[in-house]
Amino acid sequence: MAVTSEMVKQLRDKTGAGMMDCKKALDESNGNMDAAIEILRK
Repeated sequence: MAVTSEMVKQLRDKTGAGMMDCKKALDESNGNMDAAIEILRK
C-alpha cells in the first residue's frame, strides 16, 4: 500500500515521532497504522 503524506501526518499526530521515522514505520507495516505505532514503540 502506498504511504501518503496524510497517513504520515496522522501517525505523527498520534505518536509525536519524527516524519522520517513515521514514514519508515508505515512502509514497514504496509500502511497499517496500528502496526506502525508498534514499530515506533520499539
